[in-house]
Parts: sequence; C-alpha cells; structure tokens
Amino acid sequence: MPAFTPPPGYSRIKAVKSFAELVSTPFGGGVNALCWERTLAGDFGEIVERLGSDEGMATLDEARLGELGLSAAGRAAADAMINDLRRLSDLGLAPVLDCIRSYPRDDDSGPVRTDVYSWHADSAPVEADTWLCTYFGATSEALRNDEALRRADIADTRAELLRIFGGEDDEAFAEFLREHCYDLHYAAAPHARPIPFGIGNLWRIATEWPGSPVPPCIHRAPETLPGDPPRLLLIS
Repeated sequence: MPAFTPPPGYSRIKAVKSFAELVSTPFGGGVNALCWERTLAGDFGEIVERLGSDEGMATLDEARLGELGLSAAGRAAADAMINDLRRLSDLGLAPVLDCIRSYPRDDDSGPVRTDVYSWHADSAPVEADTWLCTYFGATSEALRNDEALRRADIADTRAELLRIFGGEDDEAFAEFLREHCYDLHYAAAPHARPIPFGIGNLWRIATEWPGSPVPPCIHRAPETLPGDPPRLLLIS
C-alpha cells in the first residue's frame, strides 16, 4: 500500500517524527490530524492467515497473538502491534486491536447512513482524541474539511429528516440529529480526493467536543468487497 502523502498545500495534517511528538503536539492553528509515518518490520499477512477465515471481526490481544505459532517475521509483526497497544494503554487509553473482515452496515438509518463506511467525525462530551493505525489491508481515509458537507445541512436530506422527526427546525430537531448521530456524517464534494492514512502509520485525529479549538477530522473505514483481504486495525 502507498505511504501517507498529505495533499499539497493542505495544512490541517501535520507529520511528526516520534511517538513522544505525537502525544505532546497540541491541536491548534487549524491542524486537526497528526501522523507518525512509520515502516514496520514483520509479516502482518501471516497473522491474518493464522487467524483463519471467520466472518466479521476478531479482537486480538497479547495472549491471542502468542497462540498463533508465528514465524520470526510474523512474531516481529505481532510485537509491533503489542508495542502500540502498550504505548496507548500507558497513556490511560483503551486501545482495541481487531482483525476486520467486515463491519456491520447501517441499512435502516433513513436518509443518512451512520455506519463507519460513511464519512464521519468522532465525538465526545469532553476533550478526547481518536488514535488509529492500519497494519494490513485497506487503510482508513480522511476527507478534507473544505471538501465535506454535513449531510444534515443538505437541503433535500434535511427536509427528509424533518419529515421523520415530525416537528420544527428548532433545538428539539437539533437534539434529534445529535441523538441519532446524523449531525456527525458528511458527504464528499464531487471533486473530493480522499486521503489514505497509509499502512503502519500511527495517527492521532481530532474529535468533535465542546470547546475544541479545531474542527474534527472527517474520516471513514474503507469499503470492503468480496475477496478483499481482512484489515488489521488498532483504534482507541
């Protein structure tokens, strides 16, 4: 997979050179995504092969990885993922490492799809960031904020949401949007070019929280098609 390359002239993404810099760099000045670009040693595909072909998602931890009977190259890949789990856990976070063949799809959300395949922002009631790394398979993607339009602000979509709500376009409607996460999902502009996060890169991206100094980083999981390899993804 190609390495991460920020769009020329796009200043909301900043590259850092170490985990310490990834942790300590504040969001501000418009920057809402930090990328520690890395080339990790090891055979991550071997881990996927040893896990078998179960559908859906399988959560991995040190014990599960230790049971796979890996080669030296597979062990190096496992160690890289375990090191990231420990790094984030030491920060007081709760990272999760998954082998993902498919996510549940949201087929019943009406005019706004709210699954992770949709362009969306993460949110929190207090200051919080999202951390993620794709080790194998298709990578997560970001969407430039200036190439995104909140779906609930698109006239036809908003009218349909109002019809479903059955009320006026007021604070109660705004609460309805928040309750169903409709306010967190976006449509890409026709000319938009998604930004791949790349393989092995550890990202820290801004969420939507009260008082955030920057807009959230809009992102999505890649579409998975029949025959596509599973993903190895760390997220917190």
